[in-house]
Amino acid sequence: MTPNYNDFLTGLSGAAMMFILFIIIGALIVRILFLLNLHKTLEAVSPENRKMEPGLVWLALIPIFYWIWHFFIVTNISESLKNEFQSREIQLPEEKPAYNMCLAYSILSIAVIVPFFGGLAGLAALVFMIIYWVKTSEYKNKLNNM
Repeated sequence: MTPNYNDFLTGLSGAAMMFILFIIIGALIVRILFLLNLHKTLEAVSPENRKMEPGLVWLALIPIFYWIWHFFIVTNISESLKNEFQSREIQLPEEKPAYNMCLAYSILSIAVIVPFFGGLAGLAALVFMIIYWVKTSEYKNKLNNM
């Protein structure tokens, strides 16, 4: 019996499609959890100190628009945290809370589309996203525990 290469290729392409689908769903879940953290971080800030409503972070789920909108999220969360900590008279370790980490993440997220540089930018963006996630979570926890 001779091997049927068409069946082999069909099976291989099906497996590749499943792998890609798995990666896309995984990335979407991570994005949702990341945005949920940002949403809860803004909720921990009193309304008078917020520079944006928590629900507006979900606009970042819109493909491509995310690259622009995330710069607004970065600035507004940083300013909101700064206002909240100042109003509670709590010393901050940085002038713009979590701003630099997320700004780097936002820029690297856009750099992913640059040929030959995109893969490296994507890995670096992931590292900065995790650092930003941890930092905003720490600030959120600090506000919620006071």
